Parts: sequence; C-alpha cells; structure tokens
Amino acid sequence: MPIEPEMIGETRSQWRDVWRQFRSHRGAVIALILFVGILLFVSVGPYLWTIDPTYVDIRARNSGFVAAHPLGTDQLGRDILARLMAGGRVSIAVGLTAMTIAITLGSFVGLMSGYFRRLDAPLMRLTELFLALPLLPLLLLMVTLFREPLSKTFGPAMGIFILIVSAIGATSWMQSARIVRGDVLGLKEREFILAARSIGTSSRRMILRHVLPNVLSPIMVAATLGIATAIITESALSFLGLGFPPDFPTWGRLLFDAVDQMVLYPSRVILPGLFISLTVLCVNYIGDGLRDAMDPRIRGR
Repeated sequence: MPIEPEMIGETRSQWRDVWRQFRSHRGAVIALILFVGILLFVSVGPYLWTIDPTYVDIRARNSGFVAAHPLGTDQLGRDILARLMAGGRVSIAVGLTAMTIAITLGSFVGLMSGYFRRLDAPLMRLTELFLALPLLPLLLLMVTLFREPLSKTFGPAMGIFILIVSAIGATSWMQSARIVRGDVLGLKEREFILAARSIGTSSRRMILRHVLPNVLSPIMVAATLGIATAIITESALSFLGLGFPPDFPTWGRLLFDAVDQMVLYPSRVILPGLFISLTVLCVNYIGDGLRDAMDPRIRGR
C-alpha cells in the first residue's frame, strides 16, 4: 500500500510489521547479531587492544598464539589481532562509503528515468553501457591512472581511499538504477500519483513527497547487498596489490601479505578470509531478511 506523508500512524504500524517480519527470519536475525559483533570488534576493539597495528617488532616476528599476541604476528612482528581490527575498519568503511555513492547515483538515475519519459531512453542506454563494461579491468585502469595524482594531492592513505570508493561506487550503481526505475514506472500509474498531479503538484515535490518514500524499500535492500559487493571488490583489488599501501591494512591487504607464507602460516590467510566471508554472508542474509520483510505480499501472511 502506498505510503502517504500524512498517514503517520499507519507508517509507524507498517515499520512495526516490517520489524516483526524481519524477526521471523531466523537467519537474518543471527546475521544481524553477528554483523553488529563485527562492527563492535573493529570499532571498540582497538580501544581495548591498544597495540599499534603498524608497530614493527622484529624480535617477535612469526610468533604463534601467545599471551602477548593472541593471534600471532606477521613476518615483520606486527600484531595480527590489531591489524585485523584496523583492516576491518577500513574494509567496512570502504563498503559503506562506496555503497552510499552507488545507491545515491543509482536512485537518482532510476528516479529520473522512471518519472521523466524523455529521459528514460538515454539514461537506460547509459546504464546498459556501464553494465556491458568489464568491471575488474575498468577498476584496474582507474586505479592505474589516478593512483599517483590522488596520492600526491590527499596523501597515500586518503588518496587511495577516495580512489577506491569512487571507483567502486561509479561502477556499481546500475542494478539499483534499474530496480528503482521499475518501481517508479509502476507508481506513476497509481491513483494517489494521478490525484496529486491533477491538483498541479510540481515534479520536484511529487518525487520527494510521493515517489521517493514509496521506493525506499528496494533501495534499502539494494544498499545492504551493495555493502557486500564493495567489500569483496576492495578485497580483490588489495589482494592484487592495487589497493591500499602496505602500512595501511585492510582485510584484502592482509591476504596479499600472507599469501607468500600461507603454507607455513595458514592462519594468516584463514583469519582475514574468514572475516571477509562472514561479513559478506551476514550482509547478504540481512538483505534477504529485509527483502522479505518489506514485501507486503509476504508480510501479510
């Protein structure tokens, strides 16, 4: 049922129904708890485990699971637990920022394409052009071309961060654009849209007050799945050695640094790989639960 701005009580009731349906999805609830745990691990953990992730202690290099280093150290003596926390902050920050860029751009393109008929054809042809481009070679090209200029302008860490999130966001908006366009095309023919148009409501007000609130559900679902895509893409770039610098750890960078000694120290590959897989799996399950909870046909059962 369309969400009218004046129907405050009904809107609140609807969100309670969404939460009730989401709680009935056991896998999504477990995934949400695990994802919150991962967020606490990477955000609160460094305040409890205060070892500098970039501190090099040659005397403690390649140590096992000891009290001073519960998850051991790498070949330079850097604490792996501290690097997992620091790497998680960067990887999740990349995922959230890139997802925000992709969802914002995709929602804008989808809204414009679905609402304005004259913009539909050119915007959809542009979307199909981006869908036809090979993603990984395009990302590698962007990193190669803009890595040095951005690093000189903003510094090595911030420059690479801006480059990675911009590249991932600029190449990940197409799916959300097509989803939003399809919903807007259906909403345009609904009675409340026709009634608002008949009393002279402007296009800007129509989009912001009537169309956009009714397409938030697919946007939120696409956002959760976009986080997982961005984390995997950043990890792939870091694993190929084209991501962040060595002293700026991410989960993908930890995999890249550990691959040469994976036979002798398999835990160095397993741990960051486990965090990447668990985070992506949790986000996918949360997105699956949100999709079911926000579908009125399922929520009404």
